[in-house]
Amino acid sequence: MTGGRYLGVDLGSTTAKAVVVDDAGEILSSAVVTMGAVSRAGMQRAVDQALAEAGLDDSDLDGTVSTGYGRRLVSFAGRTYTEITCHARGTSEMVPGVRLVIDVGGQDSKAITVGSDGLVRDFAMNDRCASGTGRFYEVLARAVDVSIDELGELALRGSDDLEVSSMCATFAETEIVSMLAEDKDVADIASSVHRAIAARTLALVAQVGRHTPVVLTGGVARNPAAVHFLSRALDAEVTVPAHPQITGAFGAALLARDADRKRRIAEDVPGADEMFPRPRGHVHTGPDCTGCDGSLAGGPVDLGIPVRH
Repeated sequence: MTGGRYLGVDLGSTTAKAVVVDDAGEILSSAVVTMGAVSRAGMQRAVDQALAEAGLDDSDLDGTVSTGYGRRLVSFAGRTYTEITCHARGTSEMVPGVRLVIDVGGQDSKAITVGSDGLVRDFAMNDRCASGTGRFYEVLARAVDVSIDELGELALRGSDDLEVSSMCATFAETEIVSMLAEDKDVADIASSVHRAIAARTLALVAQVGRHTPVVLTGGVARNPAAVHFLSRALDAEVTVPAHPQITGAFGAALLARDADRKRRIAEDVPGADEMFPRPRGHVHTGPDCTGCDGSLAGGPVDLGIPVRH
């Protein structure tokens, strides 16, 4: 075997992703595994699948970088980066020229502005509430009794714009059930919720500023209605890369390669470890989480640094 082989692992809140690249940055293999919340077993399955597909084993790797919610659980990684840095790196490689990355994961959503060098310029993140995340779409799918894969096509068939007043997943489910009890059309309900989510995402984007080209990543990017309504809300074309779920793992693998080859590597966002706490016992302060301060049951989070959410 000639040339380096590098592994990127993105252990997210609901899925584990692994990507192997060569010295040229080409993807040799990838794997996406869903096995419960921040699953070590899921992470190992993703890694094993990616290595097997590439015809490699652990000893063949020249570097490994981990990212995501559970990045610290990847004990064999030489270095960790936040998902902000890795999504920017991976997306800018997949879609050269991107200036705004919107990543919608299982439990959080992010808006990241990217410079011409592919490095992070600014970001905003919602990780205190399920609003606009993959979890929210799952709630919608369950309420209208369709699979998550069928949800997008259903929403695209809707025409009547119904009022969705709550963007808290718990309260929104109650509101959807009420609409169903009123015999509202299921497609209209799905369409209206997608519009409301797009509007919420627009508010997140406003924190970093609108920039084009725009790329949507994460599992939600496979939902055609999510792409459609976000494009309408932004009044801009939204591009989806060929492999939207693995941009973070891809970026991590590229960072492993860059470090090994002594190339210029991205600096992680300042105070990275402190900026991404995952608080337990979050307290809602209203049906749509207005005024949400990311509080814990015992009081507000004091990070000592500004935090957007």
